[in-house]
Amino acid sequence: MNTELELKKLIVEIGKRIWTRGFVASNDGNITIKLNDGELLTTPTGVSKGFMNVDMIIKVDIQGKVISANPKFKPSSELKMHIEVYNERPDVKSVVHAHPPYATSFAVAGIPLNRCILPESVLNIGGVPTAKYGLPSTMEIPDSIREHIKNSDVILLANHGAITLGSDLLDAYYKMETLEHTANIIWKAVQLGNVNVLSEYERDRLTGLRNKYNLTGRIAECDAAPMPVLKKLHSENSQSVKAEIDEQMIIEIVEKIIAKIKRD
Repeated sequence: MNTELELKKLIVEIGKRIWTRGFVASNDGNITIKLNDGELLTTPTGVSKGFMNVDMIIKVDIQGKVISANPKFKPSSELKMHIEVYNERPDVKSVVHAHPPYATSFAVAGIPLNRCILPESVLNIGGVPTAKYGLPSTMEIPDSIREHIKNSDVILLANHGAITLGSDLLDAYYKMETLEHTANIIWKAVQLGNVNVLSEYERDRLTGLRNKYNLTGRIAECDAAPMPVLKKLHSENSQSVKAEIDEQMIIEIVEKIIAKIKRD
């Protein structure tokens, strides 16, 4: 079992990883670890996750009251969201909140990431629900995620970012990586003009492997229906290309007319 100091060092390391990978900017994001039924470790507010040290990590009780901390630092106001998770899910031991660009883009666009596409994603994070928008630092976000955290370890936050839940900090972090990797690939496939969604049969075969691999946590069932946004985006891209072609044709026609006039 890791000591409290070792867990603080791990929070610092994961903070650097999410900052280096561009999952957060400036002082965004927060990380917590549940020490026991009554105590948490949390990142401080107003500090970049890429520049933390162990002296900045704060210990709080399950209500968010500070137990021990460097007096220069305070817990994030987003701690309410983490506490909501621990209250609803006793099995969760760590929570990561970040703003990974591709995944957050889908959350901002209102496009769900709940389709069965990548096998690793179906197996590890399932269909990702999107919680309705809530004002940061208020109880609106805990209220918005409550129904989703009962059934999923990975949740998009509308116009905000994402949270991932884990049996430990590494588990929560890896789910954030998988989420962003999946969103990145889906985005690129949409630009190519086609997204092949796995069938219900393949989905069920994949989820059946969770017991074989002793995967813990909770996943929402992904949808085997076609991507709803594909046709729209592809159509818009096609119209853009057509507009560029039409413009080029006009230029070529005008140039031919001018050349003919000069010859005549």
